[in-house]
Amino acid sequence: MTTPGRNEPQTLRDAHAVASAHRPKPGSNLTTWLKFHQANARMYRAVSDVDRAHHHELRYWVGYEERKAEEVAAQIQKEKSQAS
Repeated sequence: MTTPGRNEPQTLRDAHAVASAHRPKPGSNLTTWLKFHQANARMYRAVSDVDRAHHHELRYWVGYEERKAEEVAAQIQKEKSQAS
């Protein structure tokens, strides 16, 4: 298990603040959105090991971000196959 460092989020609130601060601008390319959702999933997973009071809610956010990443990856794949 990975424990966030001192400069990394330690609570659900911190994690939400980091996610909001790093959210891509509307209209950003799909690869940027994919990286954003993947990074958020990793971050929420790490914080869920630290902020035990919000463990289950953090695990929800891990799943949410993983689903969003899968959706974006599917969209990228769809666009690639249409371009071929």
